This record gives sequence, C-alpha cells and structure tokens, in this order.
Amino acid sequence: MAVFDVAAVRDQFPALAEGAAHFDGPGGSQTPQVVADAVAAAMTGAIANRGRNTPAERRADDIVVQARAAMGDLLGADPGGIVFGRSMTQLTYDFARTLAKDWGPGDEIVVTRLDHDANIRPWVHAAEAVGATVRWLEFDPATTELYDVADVLSERTRLVAVTGASNLVGTRPDIPAIAARVHAAGALLYVDGVHLTAHASVDVRAMGADFFACSPYKFFGPHCGVVAASPDLLASLRPDKLLPATDVVPERFELGTLPYELLAGTTAAVNFIAGLGTVVGDRRARILDSMATLEAYEHGLLTLLENGLDGLGVTRYNRAADRTPTVLFSIEGRESADVAKALAERGVNAPAGSFYALEASRHLGLGDTGAVRAGLAPYSDHTDVERLIDGLR
Repeated sequence: MAVFDVAAVRDQFPALAEGAAHFDGPGGSQTPQVVADAVAAAMTGAIANRGRNTPAERRADDIVVQARAAMGDLLGADPGGIVFGRSMTQLTYDFARTLAKDWGPGDEIVVTRLDHDANIRPWVHAAEAVGATVRWLEFDPATTELYDVADVLSERTRLVAVTGASNLVGTRPDIPAIAARVHAAGALLYVDGVHLTAHASVDVRAMGADFFACSPYKFFGPHCGVVAASPDLLASLRPDKLLPATDVVPERFELGTLPYELLAGTTAAVNFIAGLGTVVGDRRARILDSMATLEAYEHGLLTLLENGLDGLGVTRYNRAADRTPTVLFSIEGRESADVAKALAERGVNAPAGSFYALEASRHLGLGDTGAVRAGLAPYSDHTDVERLIDGLR
C-alpha cells in the first residue's frame, strides 16, 4: 500500500482554495475538478433521449450504461441491478411502497434507532399504510453498538432496514452477520450505505445486502441516489410507473428521464476514487486498493482528532469498536450550535445537529438538537485537525 499523498489530492478540489477546514463531508463532500468537468461536458455536448440512431442519443445512452458499470464496480454489484434516482431518500420511499404491496397485518418490519431517518420513516410509513407491525432494534448508548438483531426477528419478519455506518456517530454494524440472521428468518435486508460508501470498500454481494442504497454526493459526485440489488430480485417487484414507460429492469424503477449530467459526474467520481491508489488493473481492483489506502489514512487522522478532543475533556459519543472517521461531541455548558458557529468564524466547518439521525440523537440523550459533528474526508489533513482543536481550545 502506497503512502497517501494528501497534498496532491487536495490540489484537485477547487473549493479548498477558499481556505476552510472542512469537517462537513458526512453531509456532502467537496467536488474534484474532474467531476465538475464531466458534468459540464454532458450539459454542453449534444444530448437527447436515449437511443442509438443519432450522436446525441448515443451519448445519452452511453452515459447511463457507463454510470451503471461504474457504480457496479464501486459496490461490487451487478450493473444490471443499479437503479438511479433523485436521492437515497426518494429511492427508499419508492422501494418501501413497492415492497409493501406484498405486506399486510401480521407482517413485521424491523428498523433501528441507529439509522438516518431516510432508512426509518419510509419503512414506518409503508408498514402503517398496510397494517404491518414495526419492530425497533435498539443500540447501547454507552458504546453506540447495535444489539443483536435476532432479538427482534420472527417468522413474520418481512424486511430489516439497517445502516452500514451511522452518519451520526460512525458505528459500523456487522452487516454480513446481520444478513445471515435476517435471511435465516426468511426476510430481506435493506442497507443504508450512504455514509459507509465514502469510507470503506463495499461488496454488496459479499455482505449479503438484498438492497444497498448510497448517494454519490457523499463520495465526490453529484447530488443523486443509487440502489443496488440483483436484477432477479428487481424483476420480481412491480413498482408503480407510467404506462408507456419501459418494463425492463432496472429502468422500470427510474421515473422520468434520467439526469444524464449527474450520471456522467457519478462515473467521473468513481474513476477519481479508482485513481487514488497505486494498483494497476481493472477498475474494481483499483477501487479496492484506493479504499484500503484511504481507510488507513483516515484512521490515522481519526486517532489524531480523537486524542486532541479527549485532551480537551469534551464529551465524545463515537465509541464503537468499528467506526468511520466521524466524531460527535459536545462541550459541557456550551450549546452545540454556538460551538459550531464559533468554529465557523475561525474557518472550521464542523456543523451541529442531529443530521436526520433523530432517533439516534434522542437515544443518546441529545434530544433533537444533537451535538457537533466532525467528519474526516480524504482531503482532510493534520492542519485541519489542528485548526479544529485550536478553535475548540
């Protein structure tokens, strides 16, 4: 594994020239120039509805095919099962409504207190609409580790929705172990991988996720959403769609014309990630090497950040054994919103809130206001960490 050249990476992000130290990546990463260029090229070149007759039609079709292939490589998934949408939230609502067509009274759906609300409320609403029961998997507020999913499974369980990594405290549940138990109960597993995908190698098939949702704008791409599933599973589902719209998988799940420029940017983002390592090979191999390099780099920076915070005596809530480089903390006697504002005045972007992980924030005793979150990204460096610690001091 090569030494990670963070200075070279930072040079590729125009936004960093403004001078802020960005710890706001969990809400959306900054964008490298190559992604912006890809979006602009798609919007300024001739483009039309997908087809193979004219150059404009072929350009649109190629953009979609290339984006599915790129996301398949990033997630270790079949490109034929990659579904694009406006956002992860929108896609999850769509899949919840579609799956709920086969649910009814007596069926049970499991959600967790650890999740972002986008992987809770769509399932709660869908269950309520058909009279199914919602069961909650809790987590230990002292460690932020999920309890055993077996405690909430039964022969009536139809689906379990769980995060691949908490966007609030970074906890990474053991998804393969959860998947084995869920499938043994005869249920489906829907994984929110929005936060995980930015920080770890993903292999959807190996982890056992039936559905894996993520958002390219969390890993250098444009604002859109992705769900990966097997084509066979998608073919068994009947989503609501317009009558003349194609019934082909995965297109039957994509409402309206796709945003070609955003898909072009998504492919560019995946290619950017693939270029961060040193391995020579196919794109999947390069992605795995890059993500291993990034994980090692971010882990070292996380240790520096956590040691600095602990030295200041702040209350830190990220305690899981396996976690992303995401720190949630508060300062006794200070409102977290005021802390975030004071940091912003010093050019340090570390926002405060519950960040839509409302159930988790409440379960931690932080109510709806949450705490300050500092998330590391591949373009973060030790000077950013020093600026955060100095600002807090």
